[in-house]
Amino acid sequence: MTTSPPMALGLDPLACALLIVVAFTGAGLAHAIWLWSTMSARFAIPVDGYATVRGRRLFGDNKTWRGLLVMVPAAGAAFFALGALRPALPVWFADGTWAFSPTAYGLLGLWAGFGFMAGELPNSFLKRQLLIAPGTAPVAGWAKPLAFALDRLDSILGMMLALSILVPMPLPTWGYVLLVGPAIHFLFSALLYALGVKARSA
Repeated sequence: MTTSPPMALGLDPLACALLIVVAFTGAGLAHAIWLWSTMSARFAIPVDGYATVRGRRLFGDNKTWRGLLVMVPAAGAAFFALGALRPALPVWFADGTWAFSPTAYGLLGLWAGFGFMAGELPNSFLKRQLLIAPGTAPVAGWAKPLAFALDRLDSILGMMLALSILVPMPLPTWGYVLLVGPAIHFLFSALLYALGVKARSA
């Protein structure tokens, strides 16, 4: 007797995780190149519209439309490409991932990209309410490791929750993505810091 959710039967957890990681690695590269370009600067408008709660900014100056404008379509394009390539990829991968058309994969990627970006907002809200300045981290106490972990996980959790709303998601896929995702997220943070886009590398 299997303990897997009925809708997840037939899915290969590793194949699903690999698809997600590869898609978001590609989207992350597009995102980094866009943020580095001078063209993106004109869209550096805070998504909170300078709104405040208890006299403190909702999300802060670092959460702008320029990231959202590219990450969402880039994720959609990456999912679409992988969906189109599925028939040409190894059988274990093609048969172990969701049996959707490339268009459906593209729409799923758009939703996942939105979840990725939206996942950062609760963390930003909490830090603003704790008077932690945008682009900085707590320097001492329990808040420092907690903030480090949240900064690595918030967008990944948002993306995985978004995907889980629309498609069956094997539990081990969550484990694989949450294990590998933070390391990739850290590497992209370091890349953006090296490019002068971020104020800190972690």
